Amino acid sequence: MPAPSRAAVRAIYERALPDLLFEAQRVHRAHHDPAAVQLCTLSNVKSGGCPEDCAYCPQSAHYRTGVAVTGVLPVAEVRAQAERAKAAGATRFCMGAAWREAPADGRFGQVLDLVRAVAGTGLEVCCTLGMLTDEQARALKAAGCTAYNHNLDTSPEYYGEIITTRTYEDRLRTISRVAAAGMVVCCGGILGLGESREDRVGLLATLAALDPPPESVPVNALVRVEGTPLAERPPLEPFELVRTIATARILLPRARVRLSAGRTEMSPELQALCFLAGANSIFMGEKLLTTPNPEPSEDLALLATLGMRPMAS
Repeated sequence: MPAPSRAAVRAIYERALPDLLFEAQRVHRAHHDPAAVQLCTLSNVKSGGCPEDCAYCPQSAHYRTGVAVTGVLPVAEVRAQAERAKAAGATRFCMGAAWREAPADGRFGQVLDLVRAVAGTGLEVCCTLGMLTDEQARALKAAGCTAYNHNLDTSPEYYGEIITTRTYEDRLRTISRVAAAGMVVCCGGILGLGESREDRVGLLATLAALDPPPESVPVNALVRVEGTPLAERPPLEPFELVRTIATARILLPRARVRLSAGRTEMSPELQALCFLAGANSIFMGEKLLTTPNPEPSEDLALLATLGMRPMAS
């Protein structure tokens, strides 16, 4: 099927909210168990010092945020993290490294060792290491990497207001390489950057036009971090988050739509509404890279209250 036009995406996004949620839930139930939520864990396996100037990111070397610069974590430490995550109910383990691009030296070999170790636990393995070459994408796949995350962040038009050190085309090229290597494309964006509603529509239209479509779509709410240029941005309007998730669910019916960063500032009621809109994955653990995240016990209690459950392996 041809990709939907931006006008068509806008028409979905701007439906009356009851109609939008009804359609999103109908699509969701046709492709997913509406009571099941995939639990994921994200590990920061190499922290800080990134040369990119992403205005939201506390790991950028351009800003003073107090984030420590570290090397790649040891295999034993990451494997232990993965085993704890699995014991807590996670079925997907994601590893992030603060690089502009995956390095062409021994550090990339260290990451491949991490991938092999985590894959050995039986968990799905996802990495986010910045831009990749074709050879690096194939090597990750061969090591056992299930998916690769590379977000578009926002619309093509607003992108330059947030990042100047990497182009939108750079991001699209890496996404293409991930797909060509046979990994699942994990690609989403961040809301609350100061973008307009039209920018949110533009992001969704771009995601829906990817070929193949992403099978994993993280929807993040900006976590405002002191020292970054976006620290004083106003909070995201909650219903814009719900509309974005519902529209993503309709446009990408088979994808896991992941309610990702920013959940510590979301009420239980807002998170429940996001599940109703079609979100079916969350991240467990006290941190998402360097920003706060709800405790696993809080997440499990919320799911139990809603009569929902963690997705089985």
